[in-house]
Amino acid sequence: MTETATIYVVDDDADLGASVARLLTRHGHMASAFVETRALLDAHRREPAACVISDIMMGETDGFTFADKLRELDPNVALVFMTAWPTTANAVDSIRRYGGLDYLEKPIDEARLLSAIGEGVAWSTNRRALARRTEALTTREREVFDLLVRGYSNKAIAGELGLSAKTVESHRAAIVAKTGANGLAQLMKLAE
Repeated sequence: MTETATIYVVDDDADLGASVARLLTRHGHMASAFVETRALLDAHRREPAACVISDIMMGETDGFTFADKLRELDPNVALVFMTAWPTTANAVDSIRRYGGLDYLEKPIDEARLLSAIGEGVAWSTNRRALARRTEALTTREREVFDLLVRGYSNKAIAGELGLSAKTVESHRAAIVAKTGANGLAQLMKLAE
């Protein structure tokens, strides 16, 4: 079983959405179903979910437009797409363009759904922990952090950002202090 989490399901088929939410509740999650994306976004503002399951083709909007709105509200929520009309293009877009963790075909395979939810909860938990640990970073420190964890040397970061190597070293020391990391290896682990 995965960690207990809040999960939201949005589908214009109220029965299907409720069925998925009941399944997740039986597996220990706090799950709620919505037929309108607007209502889900309002609920997410009040109580952020760890993972959102979204149909792609809905009456009021499509799942991809909804994904953009959800990502603006919360870039750290996991997103799983589902559809009764699968296409290769939508499968690729759901992952690459819209940051979905999985693309499930209806009828939903229970084991695959639960696996996707487990992955989503872990992903969201890690992203939110990273956000908490890095929220104290200044904009410049965040730029240095992003390049550090991508493997750039101090000299390469200095060149990329138009700074001196000594300034990069100062930012690096501040990053380590603010995140509580012991060095580059832990910083990279934070960013995973």
